[in-house]
Amino acid sequence: MLSIISALFVGLVFGLGLMLSGMINPAKVLGFLDLAGAWDPSLAFVMGGAVIVAAAGFAVARRRKRSILGAPMRWPTAHRIDPALVLGSLLFGVGWGLGGFCPGPAVVALGMGQAKAAVFVLAMLAGMAMFRLGSALLVRGGGSPGPGQRPALTGSPGPGDGTVITGSPDQG
Repeated sequence: MLSIISALFVGLVFGLGLMLSGMINPAKVLGFLDLAGAWDPSLAFVMGGAVIVAAAGFAVARRRKRSILGAPMRWPTAHRIDPALVLGSLLFGVGWGLGGFCPGPAVVALGMGQAKAAVFVLAMLAGMAMFRLGSALLVRGGGSPGPGQRPALTGSPGPGDGTVITGSPDQG
């Protein structure tokens, strides 16, 4: 129960930060991405601040064996940039550029009743479903992911203990 309350609290703080920074405003995001036009650099400062906070958090977390809630610390095992990572990054960037949303801000904007966010979230969920279906068909067809390939459920929740599994042993 504590992990659920903690997740809710962290999600609310994250959502509030997204609202205050303007990340849920597609026009602001698209202005940041428009390097050839009326470029709005303000989100660069938001991202820079996020990187500093995350770096400090990771520095502290790397020294721990267990999370604050007692779950084991699990770190990614993959250290290579593979085609799946590049393709996923490209798709994320194209979606961000076209819609002006990334997943976190889209969910916050949806909660605030923005219709454009609803369209984005539905498209995002459809993409996730297509990925799961494609992965399931690949595994069922005998083409299970091998060394260097991402497993079908990378980033899936762990065994109910508040951890997140971020890789597989065969990734190196």
